[in-house]
This record gives sequence, structure tokens and C-alpha cells, in this order.
Amino acid sequence: MLAVSDVEKASKWYQQVLAGVSGHGGPEYERLLVDDVLVLQLHQIDVEHHHGPFGDATQPLGNGMAVWFEVDDFDAAVDRVRRASAQIVTDVHHNPNAGHREIWLRDLDGYLVVLAGS
Repeated sequence: MLAVSDVEKASKWYQQVLAGVSGHGGPEYERLLVDDVLVLQLHQIDVEHHHGPFGDATQPLGNGMAVWFEVDDFDAAVDRVRRASAQIVTDVHHNPNAGHREIWLRDLDGYLVVLAGS
């Protein structure tokens, strides 16, 4: 689950990049599904519900964290990233340690997002 500043905008961004769909919707909480599988939950940072806040809204989001997604069709994922005009941190490259290709980008809140696949 990621704490975000705008759940609906973040949901649309992740839906576009991951080819997902909304499994919940709304301004406070979202469940993102890819092929009917839950892959990500988004939560408004300053909404407490029954559990209290997830973070301090006065601090930068995403510092020191990488959100990693294995994708089935890497080339299609890269095309979606480019169509979304996502901020690319490290363009497509081969990771020799993992033996696959990756692209690293930043989401709307500054989280480092890695898409990996063959």
C-alpha cells in the first residue's frame, strides 16, 4: 500500500502504466487490479480511518523506497510508460544480476517505480 497525495490521480497513472483497472475507486482508497489480481493499494496520506495515518503529509513521499513490478509483456509496458509521459529515471536496460530488462521511473508522488520483464 502506498500513501499518496491524490488517490484518484495516482490510480489513473498506475492504471495507465500497469494496464490495470480500478477495483474500488474514490478519493481516499483504491485497489488496482491487473488481470483480476490485486497488485497495488493506494491510500490518501492524511485520511486516518480506523488505523490512524500512514505517514506524515509534511514529509516527502517515496524517499528510499522502490516499488517493483514484474510485467508479462515488457515491451508493451514500456510503450505505456512512454504514452503516459512518465518521468523516466533510468531508461530500458538489462540488469545482469537479475537477468532481465528494467525501466525505472517516478510516479506522481515521487515513488521510484521499477518495471521488470524479459
